[in-house]
Amino acid sequence: MTKSTQYAKPGEVERKWVLIDAEGATLGRLATKAAMILRGKNKPQYTPHTDTGDFVVIINADKVVLTGNKAEHKSYWRYSGWLGGLKTESFKEAMEKHPERVVEHAVKGMLPKTTLGRKQGTKLKVYAGPEHPHAAQNPVKIDWRA
Repeated sequence: MTKSTQYAKPGEVERKWVLIDAEGATLGRLATKAAMILRGKNKPQYTPHTDTGDFVVIINADKVVLTGNKAEHKSYWRYSGWLGGLKTESFKEAMEKHPERVVEHAVKGMLPKTTLGRKQGTKLKVYAGPEHPHAAQNPVKIDWRA
């Protein structure tokens, strides 16, 4: 008799809340850790076609750093579809205006580009400062370096 692989079903997934402090964190390394937790790859019951991930709350997004001289050269762009509709802004400008979006962009870029990936992206909560409104969920603080 052969044993079959156990797959997690959407209704029986237990979700936790994870808190990550981004102070002094390298953007890419922080984003890979957050994306891994959002997908559920840190759990033994990880199933590729099911959302087994946890909720991730990232605080102090305004204190995230880039290595080397990427802070001067990295840029973010969006295109409206119209002629002359390409808007670009540098990493420094983006960090001054909306640091949450910079971290969110990095993490969501590491998630699958499918309906499942978009659903996993909704479990990401990013805040520029040290305060967040999710204290009632008792998020467990983890070290992103580990």
